[in-house]
Amino acid sequence: MPPPRCCRMSTPRPEAPAPLSRRGPRPLLLHLSLAWMKSAFSTAASLNWNSASPVSWLEHQGQTPDPRAVQAAFEETLRADRALIAGIAAYRAAPYTRQMPEPPVIWEEQETRLLDYGGTGPAVLFIPSLINRAYILDLMEDASALRWLAGAGLHPYLLDWGWPAEVERHFTLTDYIAGRLERALAAIQEPLILAGYCMGGLLALAATLRAQHTGKLRGLALLATPWDFHAASADEARRVAEALPALEPGLQFTGTLPIDALNTLFAMVDPFGVGDKYRDFAGQDKASARARRFVAMEDWLADGVPLAAPVAREALSGWYGANTPARGQWRVAGLAVNPASLTLPAFCAIPARDRLVPAASALALADKLPQVNVITPSAGHIGMVAGTNAESTLWRPFTAWVQSLS
Repeated sequence: MPPPRCCRMSTPRPEAPAPLSRRGPRPLLLHLSLAWMKSAFSTAASLNWNSASPVSWLEHQGQTPDPRAVQAAFEETLRADRALIAGIAAYRAAPYTRQMPEPPVIWEEQETRLLDYGGTGPAVLFIPSLINRAYILDLMEDASALRWLAGAGLHPYLLDWGWPAEVERHFTLTDYIAGRLERALAAIQEPLILAGYCMGGLLALAATLRAQHTGKLRGLALLATPWDFHAASADEARRVAEALPALEPGLQFTGTLPIDALNTLFAMVDPFGVGDKYRDFAGQDKASARARRFVAMEDWLADGVPLAAPVAREALSGWYGANTPARGQWRVAGLAVNPASLTLPAFCAIPARDRLVPAASALALADKLPQVNVITPSAGHIGMVAGTNAESTLWRPFTAWVQSLS
């Protein structure tokens, strides 16, 4: 007989990150190429060249810089490149592997599971993004938001979307929100708060607006949730949308937007960020808690989830291209997603150093909520929920807000 649902352990996939089999940041070739470009252009700039191309070199033969400046510039480039390679090699060899016991599964449908983290206080259902693993909220022994919250007087649940199989590959955002999310919500008997992280915040917002008059929900929490996709840079957002025609053959062939394609789109937002953090990792004490958490976070980032093709089209063309949420044009099952119509208390956590979701984008959502408590942790997109200071900057303020609703 198969083990009961509450005792099943998730089966590691063959490509899941592990010591000596890690690929490094995905896609590795892209990030190595971006790092080389940064080094090349930094060298050119330090020598007052207009570019690092051979043509530029020939054009400036009559204005050769001081040989000592040339030597210093190339030595700095070599140091940066060596640090990057050392950081990637150290990450690949790190002995850490995630070994967290699975909480009970109280409901499941196809690939999606509802996990119960226990506790006796107010219930909170956490909704993660569709494009990353749900366990960022249960990352490791000393960095699990959900287990900490369960011990701090709350009763957290987690909706793990799972891997998009044949059924989910045909899903739209309406299918996920008005279908699967609402059915998971019905499986929890007690009144609760919905808490969405990143893209999950948009899903949670739409679901809350649909159910706020049923008496089932007590509030809405939005963690690093975008809204105005053009707030920081409309041109940058449109460039992400303009990649859609090139991605279309893959979407039609696989029914999904693959992980490496998603990561390439993220790299358009912060091209050199990955290289910089691996250079920093090279200089860290690899036995430190900080280094161990870096490896855990990078494993989570590499352990991504493809996005159903209809959702990818809607998000890229609608959210990034047309900015439908901020323009009041995003609809779920025919209902406009209008945050100004929310009748429940809301909590917004907007990380100050978020490169993926600019603060201006998230603040545009907070400004529309009638009853909102806003915090701006001094953290990045991932660090806010799972970093070394997450307990003080997010977990405790969030717990205090939930308990204040009682």
